[in-house]
Amino acid sequence: MNTTYQQKIENLVANIEKVIKGKHDKILQVVTCLIAKGHVLLEDNPGSGKTVMAKTLALSISNNLNLTTHPEETHLLFKRIQFTPDLLPMDLIGSHIFDDSKKDFIFKKGPLFTNILLADEINRASPKVQSALLECMAENQISIGDRTYLLEKLFFTIATQNPVETEGTYPLPHAQLDRFFMKITLGYVSEDIEMEIYKNYLNIGNYQDNTQQVLSYSDVLHLQQEAEKVHIHDEIIAGVKNIIFNTRRHPDVLLGVSTRGGITFLKCLKAYALANHRSYVVEDDIKNLAESVLHHRLIFKNKESEKTALHQIIQKEIERLTKLKLEKNH
Repeated sequence: MNTTYQQKIENLVANIEKVIKGKHDKILQVVTCLIAKGHVLLEDNPGSGKTVMAKTLALSISNNLNLTTHPEETHLLFKRIQFTPDLLPMDLIGSHIFDDSKKDFIFKKGPLFTNILLADEINRASPKVQSALLECMAENQISIGDRTYLLEKLFFTIATQNPVETEGTYPLPHAQLDRFFMKITLGYVSEDIEMEIYKNYLNIGNYQDNTQQVLSYSDVLHLQQEAEKVHIHDEIIAGVKNIIFNTRRHPDVLLGVSTRGGITFLKCLKAYALANHRSYVVEDDIKNLAESVLHHRLIFKNKESEKTALHQIIQKEIERLTKLKLEKNH
């Protein structure tokens, strides 16, 4: 793997870790979604760092093509939308307003026209509003009337939702859940890390002033291109296929993973390998990503099977792949 790309990924992860303490694996998964040209859903309790994670990532990337030749402090376009029950689709997409000087209606772009979008508490908005995101996340474009507007090449959605409060919320449609490459739960930090946060909360709270730009816009696009070149052994591809098919056959699963979900899994595996400084995918990548990539795409018969069914399917396939002792020198 190109050492330059390796260093850039390390710098990005380290930059985020200055603010988000004790969550290296979760940060790596968020970065993986970015490199895989995907989107991520963060589900956790209030105060676990979801919003700060999104903002720190955006502040770490410059919209200049090259940080070396254009070192000016210019951040990526970052928009935050606080989803509420009274939000309307036009609040996201934009609307036509009358321009008195031109005597005509002009289109004023909404916050979806950005590079990194933070959709905060996405499940508080109505399905009609949530569906306004679907075309953006799936096709990188917005259709309004008879006109289609292309979004930036780099369009990355980080959505958050609170799993505790259900009053005044709307479950995300399954079609929209399927557009998120991963659903990640940050969880609480260890006791030692929490003590460190309490001691340094003033510095951590000033992350917007202290966060450095460590990647340029073109760096991210190059990393996305490099991820597509990562090698996946045919047996690992077969392993992904087996897991996908077994989610459809498992007696405790009502709805298994789609073909699109399987393709998303392969994209994430490639990006994760790159994020771990490898030009090839290994069995452990499947083990580390499968739950985050696949769990939210499934509908289970009951709460008990939700905890065990996917784990059983993954474990069985990992054991098969481990016995093959695949070559790792690609």
